[in-house]
Amino acid sequence: MAQIEQSDNGKKKKGAQKKKSIHVDFTPMVDMNMLLITFFMLCTTMIKPQTLNIALPSNEKSENADVGTKADQRDAITLILDTERDENGNIMSYHDPVTGQDIPNHIIYYYQGKPLDDKEDGTPSEVKDFETQQLINGTDTTMIFTDKAFVANKVKMVRFRGNDNSARRGVRLALYNRNQDVLNKIDSIKKIYETGGYGTDKDASKARFEEEAARVRGAKKDTLNNEYDYSAITRPVIIIKPGPNASYENVVKALDEMQINQIGQYQINTINAMDSLWVNSFKYHQLEEISDGDLGDMTDPEKNKRK
Repeated sequence: MAQIEQSDNGKKKKGAQKKKSIHVDFTPMVDMNMLLITFFMLCTTMIKPQTLNIALPSNEKSENADVGTKADQRDAITLILDTERDENGNIMSYHDPVTGQDIPNHIIYYYQGKPLDDKEDGTPSEVKDFETQQLINGTDTTMIFTDKAFVANKVKMVRFRGNDNSARRGVRLALYNRNQDVLNKIDSIKKIYETGGYGTDKDASKARFEEEAARVRGAKKDTLNNEYDYSAITRPVIIIKPGPNASYENVVKALDEMQINQIGQYQINTINAMDSLWVNSFKYHQLEEISDGDLGDMTDPEKNKRK
């Protein structure tokens, strides 16, 4: 509250003008500020953090110790992550000819099924069945496959390229082609959700859509027992194996691609000697990155034969 005070400094002179001073009381303003702060604290909705959902392993004992580690070889795809580095350990860059940008040279080597296909009689093949060569470089010893065509037919190499406008590229295109059954089915149930097919209640219909999408991805067991059957959908199982040179960014990008392409079953595993043999052989024969136009080979040629 403002007050005006008059002061003559104890002197009274005839005809002299009296001095006036203004005093402002800020007490009501402090009260108003406290009321406003209290109002916004009670009425404001805080932004929910956007985090990546990662399925952590359970500590419950499984009836079958092999559950979660074995997959049909027609569905299994192994991604071996690698990062090109210079002699000082710094990440090297790669010039993308399509976008004209320099991107970190994160590389993905991938193969489908088992590292070595079974023999005709059904028994597993071993490394000794294929000609290998031991390369000695100083104190380092590297094993490689000598047959270039054999390596090129088994292992492919792509990069993280994301999208060029609306066109998928690199590993995103490869995973999209391999997971088309799931993505097409999720698009169809999304249309049902958007047109009110799951009810008029917003929260309930969204929960129903997420439940159906999880069942399509194969990340959730069938608990609805309704008319929708997703058992015939082909679902890939992705095994991510970071190599010794792979960066943290490389791993995060791989996990992002799992979410973008609606991959319901994936795991992070350690690279083994066989994986290193494939990567070393690929580098030794100086094989090139597979083009986006040739990435259709990740579609499952036997998916129509499944029961």
